Amino acid sequence: MRRQRNAKIVATLGPASATQDIIRSLFDAGVDTFRLNFSHGSHEQHRERLAMIREVERSVGRPIGVLMDLQGPKLRVGTFADGPVTLAGGAGFRLDLDTRPGDVNRVCLPHPEIFAALEPGTELLLDDGKISLRVTRCGSDFAQTQVMVGGVLSERKGVNVPHVVLPLSALTAKDRRDLEFGLELGVDWLALSFVQRPEDIDEARELVRGRAQIMTKLEKPAAVERLDEIIARSDAVMVARGDLGVELPAEQVPAIQKLTVRNCRAAGKPVIVATQMLESMVNSPVPTRAEASDVATAIYDGADAVMLSAESASGRYPLEAVRMMDRIIQQVESGPIYRQLMEASHTPPEPTIADAICCALRHVTRLMHPAAIVTYTSSGHTSLRAARERPEAPILSMTPTIGTARRLAFVWGVHSVHTHEIADVPEMVDYASQTACSEGFAKPGDIIAITAGMPFATAGTTNLLRIAQI
Repeated sequence: MRRQRNAKIVATLGPASATQDIIRSLFDAGVDTFRLNFSHGSHEQHRERLAMIREVERSVGRPIGVLMDLQGPKLRVGTFADGPVTLAGGAGFRLDLDTRPGDVNRVCLPHPEIFAALEPGTELLLDDGKISLRVTRCGSDFAQTQVMVGGVLSERKGVNVPHVVLPLSALTAKDRRDLEFGLELGVDWLALSFVQRPEDIDEARELVRGRAQIMTKLEKPAAVERLDEIIARSDAVMVARGDLGVELPAEQVPAIQKLTVRNCRAAGKPVIVATQMLESMVNSPVPTRAEASDVATAIYDGADAVMLSAESASGRYPLEAVRMMDRIIQQVESGPIYRQLMEASHTPPEPTIADAICCALRHVTRLMHPAAIVTYTSSGHTSLRAARERPEAPILSMTPTIGTARRLAFVWGVHSVHTHEIADVPEMVDYASQTACSEGFAKPGDIIAITAGMPFATAGTTNLLRIAQI
């Protein structure tokens, strides 16, 4: 089953998409990778959903990626004695470690790590940024604040501390249990939440031990400030605009999104744009025109994938949302301005053999117009470097490793196929030609461009370019 587009679709599973028939329908509609959100659902539910994904994968004969998304630390206030309170602008409000129920004057904040990082003038945001506090005095177990933007505050609402690096690991005890469970199940990608510093990624990588690849969720201002370091240590990046938009002014998020997509493309790292892309389709069968433009903007920028969250997990129209996203992507990519923007935003390759080969591939596609670029890859590196060039021809990625095939499922332009090991160049050319035809990319008489690494099955050795006529 060949997609008629380059950018991919990631969809979150949840109560609205928890049966095998719906998962199959979502795949048929255009989903390339499924997200399991470990902020919700039990281990048993996630086990069942992953088993259903793998059954769909077997039935359609196509590799399907699975992304597990860890919850990360959730900072919340405590309880109130008499229900929600109204904080008036200009009033004082105390946060402390006292576990007794709060009132209009104070509430428990059971996170000593926050108090350790505060200083006078620090801003605190409550309830997704609806309420803003400014610290006037603080100590190791309290913070006296002034209400800058008031409102109604109920118990267990979230707390954000923008522009402050908290002495917290990105992995809670729950995350560590979830991570080990997901890795045992065989997930392909780990989405890491609450990343503040590059070292958070290193910590996760030690636990993963090569069993999955790490996608950093960009949602903290501290991570934005070290963006290039974050990208360098990640296998992929997700622009998580929901949390990012809480800790930063909304008007800053579009520029950060564009910068992140550009820098990830330059580094050859896959990048997903996520959160509220078709939010109105949670309750409506059609999106707003602004939402359609939002999806289109991510595609014009060259993002590898766009993601559905509540739209497919708990919304009333999960299939319609996927179909709409698929149509938007196809419409954008079929227009003349799309290719112009891909060319204009292309960045020079690195001075490596692999990039020299893939840069040559890009020029070959412009000159020869091959039906497909065929990449033989063990680790996925060859296909990733080819995708970095955003070539005009589709990328048929052939790998003997099923995990690699699944991990490449959301990468721009890549049609991933699980194959057997290749012994020599003649077999490589013959098998590439057969597969290009059987997968619907080419027919006898067409030209294909083939790239691989010699010796075969050795990761990171892209050094061969072959032009062949079927």
